[in-house]
Amino acid sequence: MGNSQEKNEDIFTIECDDILLREYRVEDLDEFHNLTWQPHFYEFLTDWNVSMEQREDWFKNYEIPENKQFLNAVSRDGDIGELRLRLSIISKATGQFIGVCGTGIKDELPPPNREIYYGISNDHRNKGYTTQAAKGLIKYLFDKTNVEELIAIAQIHNLASNKVIQKCGFEFQNVFEIDSMKYKYYKHRKY
Repeated sequence: MGNSQEKNEDIFTIECDDILLREYRVEDLDEFHNLTWQPHFYEFLTDWNVSMEQREDWFKNYEIPENKQFLNAVSRDGDIGELRLRLSIISKATGQFIGVCGTGIKDELPPPNREIYYGISNDHRNKGYTTQAAKGLIKYLFDKTNVEELIAIAQIHNLASNKVIQKCGFEFQNVFEIDSMKYKYYKHRKY
C-alpha cells in the first residue's frame, strides 16, 4: 500500500497493491449504477439500487461535491466532522471501475459512529481487492484525519464482508438490528 496521491488533473487517489482508490468522477456513473444492481450487491446494500436518474442526481449534486469538501477539510486541518468520502475501486491491471469504498457517519449507531463501507463487482470478488481497499482507506483516515475510531457493520450472513472487516483489524462488539436485519458490529481504534 502506498500513500495518497494527486494525479490526472488533481484527482485524489490512494495507492494499494492491485487497486487504486479514486474519488468519484462523472464518468464512473454508468458502471457504478450497474454495480448497484448486481444481485449480490443489492442483497447486502439494499438502499443503493435506485433509478439512474436518482443515482445521477446524488452523484453530481451530493456525492462528488461532498468528496471535494472532505478533501478540502483534510488539507485544511484534518477535521472531517461528519463529511463523507466516497471512492471508486479501480483495477490497476485494466483501469476498470470494479467497486466502491467509502466512509461516513452511521446514523443508526451512537457516536463515535464513523463507518467504512465497500462493495465490489461480482467479477472481482474473492481476489483480496476489497480488503486492500478497506485497509488503504483505514490507513488514510488514521494518518491524515482526526479520526480516532472507526466502525464497520455487516449482515450476519454476509460471511465475505465479515471476513474483510476482521482482516482489517476490527474487533467484534455485538449484534444489533437495523430494519429487522441483524448485523455484526465492529470497532477499530487508531493504532
